[in-house]
Amino acid sequence: SDVSITGVKTKIDSYSAAVAKNVVVLTLGLTINYINGSLIYTFRKHQIFYMNPRYILFIHLVVNDMIQLTTTIILLVLSYTIYKINFSLCCVLIIFAVFTTINSPLNLAVMAVECYIAICLPLQHAELCTIKRTYILISFIWAVSAMTTLSDVFFMIVTEPIKLFFSTVVCIPEEIFRNPIIAKKKNVLYIIYLVGVWLTLLYSYFQIFFAAKAVKSANADAKKARNTIVLHGFQLLLCMLTYVFPNVLQFLLNLFPKNYLHVYFVCYIIIQVLPRFVSPIVYGIRDTTFRQHLRKHQLCITKQTR
Repeated sequence: SDVSITGVKTKIDSYSAAVAKNVVVLTLGLTINYINGSLIYTFRKHQIFYMNPRYILFIHLVVNDMIQLTTTIILLVLSYTIYKINFSLCCVLIIFAVFTTINSPLNLAVMAVECYIAICLPLQHAELCTIKRTYILISFIWAVSAMTTLSDVFFMIVTEPIKLFFSTVVCIPEEIFRNPIIAKKKNVLYIIYLVGVWLTLLYSYFQIFFAAKAVKSANADAKKARNTIVLHGFQLLLCMLTYVFPNVLQFLLNLFPKNYLHVYFVCYIIIQVLPRFVSPIVYGIRDTTFRQHLRKHQLCITKQTR
């Protein structure tokens, strides 16, 4: 039978296709969350990480990614098993997904600034990048996300009829935030956020690049910081795909009008899942200190299972 999603008529997946897609998503999600969970466990077990703003920001990004990935997987599985859910429940899930989506690029910008200070202002690093200021910045990131998202919720409560909150809907953002004013505001704010984050990343990268170039034998820390910010840039590119998802989806839908669900699934994997896989690599696996402690943790688990 046909269904209508965002105004487009498509065919429902066959049983085998639906099972295959859910198995793929759950496998990827559990694998990534297992890796991220190991990183969080390693962080909590070693005091050295608690005293370093860089690792605190990194683990915040990991926790944020776990929440984002888990929420989007729940939404995808619900779309295949229940299809329509209560509007209020859907609203809560969408809010968590939006919160964490906004948090990612802002966290990347803060991490880039920390790299810049560590390389270009090493004598002031301990004074500027304190543990207290790090937690204040994390709180600020969540406050920005809250102001962006909750304002839409309050606007929706005022403008939408009460009965809507007791109805059932297809749980996608377009069904929750339907007012065009919200869509326009979201686009403007996303552009502001992304421009600000990109300028921060570029400034940090070039400052580190010039600082390393000024030293004839560019030290390993500067080179690693430059590479890290390049990876941040790649990660940010993946994050940006979330913001252009509706446009990309519409473009692909025009090319493949009969394969909406397959196109949507592929876009979901690339846009929602793949960026969550990058975070553990950028700091967790590439960082020597974190890698050593993570290896010890894995060896302990291996011995216990024997």
